Amino acid sequence: MHEIITLQLGQQSNYLATHFWNTQESYFTYSENDEPLIDHDVHFRPGLSPDGKTETFMPRTVIYDLKGAFGSMKKINALYEIEGEEPDPTQLDLNPTASGVCRPGKTVLQKADPIQPSPYTEALNSGLPPPRPTPDTVRYFSDFSRLYYHPRSVVQLNEFEVASRIQPFEQFSTGEELFRELDKEHDLLDRDLRYFAEEADFMQGFQVFMGVDDAWGGFGSRYLERIRDEYGAKIAIWTWGLESPLKTMPRDKRLLRLANESRSFAELYTHSSILVPLSLPSRLPPSLTNFDPTSPWHTTALFSSAVESALLPSRLRGQKKETLNTIIETLDLTGKQKVAGLQFSINSSPINDFSEGIQLDIRLSSSTVDQIDVYSIRNQNQRTPRVFSQLLTSRGFSPSETSGKEGEELDEKGRRIRKSSYEPITKTYATELAFPILDSFPEIFTVEKDEEEEKEGAEVKVKITTSLSTDSSVCTRLRKLKDTVIKSIGLEDREMLGNDLAEMAEEYHEGWSGGSDSGEDD
Repeated sequence: MHEIITLQLGQQSNYLATHFWNTQESYFTYSENDEPLIDHDVHFRPGLSPDGKTETFMPRTVIYDLKGAFGSMKKINALYEIEGEEPDPTQLDLNPTASGVCRPGKTVLQKADPIQPSPYTEALNSGLPPPRPTPDTVRYFSDFSRLYYHPRSVVQLNEFEVASRIQPFEQFSTGEELFRELDKEHDLLDRDLRYFAEEADFMQGFQVFMGVDDAWGGFGSRYLERIRDEYGAKIAIWTWGLESPLKTMPRDKRLLRLANESRSFAELYTHSSILVPLSLPSRLPPSLTNFDPTSPWHTTALFSSAVESALLPSRLRGQKKETLNTIIETLDLTGKQKVAGLQFSINSSPINDFSEGIQLDIRLSSSTVDQIDVYSIRNQNQRTPRVFSQLLTSRGFSPSETSGKEGEELDEKGRRIRKSSYEPITKTYATELAFPILDSFPEIFTVEKDEEEEKEGAEVKVKITTSLSTDSSVCTRLRKLKDTVIKSIGLEDREMLGNDLAEMAEEYHEGWSGGSDSGEDD
């Protein structure tokens, strides 16, 4: 079934992953006459609740976060509560509200007021139409979640508390140390991951959502190193690396974040099959409305629309379906171009000319110190980068709109045959399945509906085009990152980290050639 197991590391990643899982749940069909377009077995696992009668279908994911980050989410949810049995409060509640005080005499259990569910969650639990969340009502990622998760999916790390000023979880080395301590004590892969891996029939790889500019970068780097050691070089590890906005931070915090990011890139470049950095654009096109860049619910919704669309081919049923490894083969032609960029456009015309690397409206690229290079390059006074390879996905368009140019030839891997070695290697996917705007998703996209759709209360959907690409701009970003942070790195690590970043950048310089395609340059 080519299962993909997801890892979610940290608060920002869990916001993004919650949007992702809500979208996957929306593709379920409940009528025998409806043929699903998505292969749900890739990301979901069948099972039974403790009563042995109720069938369950839950995400193949492991969710890590700090104490206090889960909100009203319970580890043992309604599907796994055993009727007539008194639940153990330490297993049921993820909130940091219960503590045992060990002193001579009787143990006292102190319990604070639990975190109340959001209005959206309360309505779902009551079977009522939920009100759309707002930035004010979304305090935690669980406040807009539409799914139940298996109890083994939820892992709270009690050693640190979310948003703590006394013991902040913000340094790469802090995350590394925490992983090593927990792994030594518990063997995290055996305790948390192996359960999902061993029940898979034919696991194709891992999808990882993680922060790269705080302590989660260190925690995730060591975790992926263990996965690579355990499962070998052939298993696909696709990493989405989330970066925090830097503009509002003091200079010392910005430098710390960039130093963490540089360490994460060097480590993840080694252990990931593909690393796609994601940062919030500082300038946004007019197609975005009512967008609040300070709301993690809004920013990760923007990310999720691109992330979910870009890897849609790995979940489509039928001949259009790809695997993570075949997608990676298109992007990383040399085995050393592992850092890819992600762009997308909303409700724009589909792309039919691939002779040059395309530039879309929103570029979720890796940030530099000032985070300027994040909007469409065609809208900046900068040189357009050389694109080496690109994977284009168009969704919501009719077949006639995405038919491409007449006479274009494809090779045996479905890639466009280039007319010269300077042209990018290109592979395209198209599906009529548009991106759904759910009631858990913020209204940040401009959507035009005709009168008939308004009357019928039709589901709101948008057309999206995404581009995953490797290009020469990665070289510039890595060099800028190296020059900016190298002086803030300790002497013992400075030379090694500088060399690692320089070697990574060298793989993306302008003179690189992707080799020849069959039939080109005859």
